[in-house]
Parts: sequence; C-alpha cells; structure tokens
Amino acid sequence: MTEASLTQPSWQEAPAGDNSARAREALTRLRSEVSKVVIGQDAVVTSLVIALLCRGHVLLEGVPGVAKTLLIRTLSAALDLDHKRVQFTPDLMPGDVTGSLVYDSHTSAFEFRAGPVFTNLLLADEINRTPPKTQASLLEAMEERQVSVEGEPRPLPDPFVVAATQNPLEYEGTYPLPEAQLDRFLLKITVPLPERDAELRVLAAHHNGFDPRDLKAAGVQAVANAADLAAGREAVRSTQVTDAVMGYIVDVCRATRNSPSLANGASPRGSTALLNTAKAWAWLSGRGYVTPDDVKALARPTLRHRIMLRPEAELEGVTADGVIDSVLASVPTPR
Repeated sequence: MTEASLTQPSWQEAPAGDNSARAREALTRLRSEVSKVVIGQDAVVTSLVIALLCRGHVLLEGVPGVAKTLLIRTLSAALDLDHKRVQFTPDLMPGDVTGSLVYDSHTSAFEFRAGPVFTNLLLADEINRTPPKTQASLLEAMEERQVSVEGEPRPLPDPFVVAATQNPLEYEGTYPLPEAQLDRFLLKITVPLPERDAELRVLAAHHNGFDPRDLKAAGVQAVANAADLAAGREAVRSTQVTDAVMGYIVDVCRATRNSPSLANGASPRGSTALLNTAKAWAWLSGRGYVTPDDVKALARPTLRHRIMLRPEAELEGVTADGVIDSVLASVPTPR
C-alpha cells in the first residue's frame, strides 16, 4: 500500500452532539470542494489534511504546472483559513518573511511590522531558491510556532502550517534544504502528473472559462474551519494504537538505519511522525484504532525526506521510496 491509497472515504451524517464525527464529515468534504478546482490530486489533498490534523508542515515536490500553488490557495479557501504566499528568491531577506522593527517618525519609536509568516497557512513558494540564512528564518516558526525579533518572541496564529514547494528538476540557482530544515516537515508529498482522464477534465475546465485566479467564480466554498480542525485533532489524539502496531512503527524506522543503501536512516522523530500521521489517517477513515496498513500508507511521505541515500546507491538508481518499500517488505507485519 502506498500514498496513492490515501483517498478520502465516504461519509455519513453525524449524530447530533458528535463533534468528532461532524469534524470528520467537514474535513472529508474538502476532497470534493478542492476537486472543483484541482483535479486528480485526491491523495495529495488527503495528505495535506493529515498534516493539518497533526499540526505539521508539508513540502510539496512536483514539476511546474501540476497546480501546487493553486492547491494551497484552494485548500485555504475551503477551510476558511487565512493564507499568505511568499515567493522565495535569492535576494529575499529573513525580515521579509518574519517581519521587522520599523522606525515611526510620528511616534519616534520602533514598531513591529509583521511579516507574511503571521497567518494560518503560509505558502513558501520555491523555498529552495533562497539562501540558507533566509530558509533558517522559518526554523523557529515551524518548531516553536513563534518568531523572535530583537529577542522578543511573538506567537503565531493557531493553526499555523507551512506548505513549501520545490521543483525537482531545476537545480541551477537553488540551495538544497539542510537536514535540520527537512526534518521540520511532517510530510514530503510528491505531486504527480495527472492521469489522462484528469488532464482532459482540466482542459475542458479551461476551455469553458475557468480562471485559476478567481476561486469564487469556480464555486469554492468554505466547508470546514479552525473549530473542525481543533475537534479533529482532539479525536486523533484519542485514536488507539496497540503495542504490536507501535512496535511495527519502531521496527520499520530502525530497519532504515540498517539499510546498506542509506547513509542515514529515520530518527526517533521520524517514528513519532509516522505514529501521528497513521493515527490521523485512521481517524479520517472512520476508525478509532490504527492498523499496519495505515502505517504502510503513510511511510513514504513521512520518511522519504528523513533518510539519506549513499552516493553509490544514487548512482545505481536507488530511490528513497524504493528503500522504504523494501523495508516495508522485509519487516514482519503484525496480525
């Protein structure tokens, strides 16, 4: 089972007073709402919802033209969340992201001018096109949910999620994300090219006048909000995990550390991330417990950016996803 299996299950009307079920309904409706604009990316949408439930950040990787930016804009509209976009460029400064103190001549004092990071959903477009110093400006925000300017911490809104994009093809003029930054992302989501039928639907929509800059005209409505996310997070925390499944998660991550193809395997933070994402997917699927299949479905997007291939393995065409698949095949699945 791979991340392609992360399609939203059908929902049923929630009983009165059942906040958890109502939240699940609302978040499940996101698929149909987002698909009004972004066609054929159901698994990607589900992965983004899982990240929101886990208060995690996501790194979206895909070739140009697969609607990465449009996906985030549409998701924020369907979730009724505030969002801002930062185009990362070589000349972008840390203060352009976090904000800075500005002198006010009228008051003869310095006032803090908040940067775009003060939002619910921050789209960090082409994050690997800015130097490491500016990339590092997001580290505190992603880990502590705050930014410090002149030594004063300033809390960020809740929820706060960074959705960063990068292009896997263009390496000239880019700055690879350091391991510390990559490890702050809960998921690395590969945004695939659409299937033929989906691409035909995209063409038909544009032929009929679809404007990607006008989401209201496309009929996108807010079907969930911050309260639904809060209720969902509370329910995810209560999702049961047996000792056998917990051990399976640990064994999968430990097996990556022993893989001859890897210089570095998944750390204990990777184990924790895999536990949390599997719990979120189990809850979205309408279950109060995690199965080994939930773990398998989330293993690729949760671990692929936390492992490092040996140079000789890369030369032989080995991929991170291939190593994870081999590990899943080798570790015994609990009954």
